[in-house]
Amino acid sequence: MKLEDRELVSQLCAARAGVKVDAEKSYLIESRLGPVARREGFGSVCDMLTILRERREDKLAWAIVEAMAQSESAFFRDREPFALFRDEVLPTVARMRGGEPVRIWSAACASGQEVYSLAMIIEDQRAELPGLKVELFGTDIAERQLEKAQSGIYTQFEVQRGLPIRQLVRYFEQTDDMWRISPRIRQMIRWRRVNLVADLSTAGRFDMIFCRYVLSALIEPMRVRLLDNLTRALSPDGFLFLGDQESLAGLTDGLNPVNGRPGLYARNPAFRVAA
Repeated sequence: MKLEDRELVSQLCAARAGVKVDAEKSYLIESRLGPVARREGFGSVCDMLTILRERREDKLAWAIVEAMAQSESAFFRDREPFALFRDEVLPTVARMRGGEPVRIWSAACASGQEVYSLAMIIEDQRAELPGLKVELFGTDIAERQLEKAQSGIYTQFEVQRGLPIRQLVRYFEQTDDMWRISPRIRQMIRWRRVNLVADLSTAGRFDMIFCRYVLSALIEPMRVRLLDNLTRALSPDGFLFLGDQESLAGLTDGLNPVNGRPGLYARNPAFRVAA
């Protein structure tokens, strides 16, 4: 690929979704965009980018951005945040809500493993939390990722990555060499395509937001915008889960780390989000 083509992809991703793409990583760009070019009927990635320059087709532009924004996903990724959710945060928030629905948002759900992991925990905990009501939301910027998430169908390799055998047996059924999560779990989740750095003023309020490993994928100005959006969307007594190595230093005053709980943040009560 020519440098000008790689730079076009980098600029497009930054402008539309704040996604950071290193124009020097030719192989990554080719490997992500090759399937898009074939799907759209182009002979090569370079041909596709030439047409994009000429026609500025919005649908094609978003297909490119979504392909470059793909993120890794696995069931119960990192384990610790899910144990914290199960043992501390979910019971605490459920008590605070006193029978009102607990609203939980997986803000970059990719192909669905994170939000399904949360749903399985919720089902497992119902005996411990009688009367628990939950509204569970999964969003992503990539339409194709959301389509896979909504199908609830995963390969043997995907279910082997982090999914305990107990949950596999309880919540999945096997069809040929694929595994499909139960309708009961699928029906717990509402799905929507969302660009996290766009205007989210109509998104509502959430008691818990999972937005892990997104900050590091964005250009710096968009990191600030993302955190502002998440702070707006978080209930005053809600909790935000980030990756345990992600730092908010110099990016926002709206969130405070929860002591002894890496990756967990709460709204700063002294901070007021601008109207």
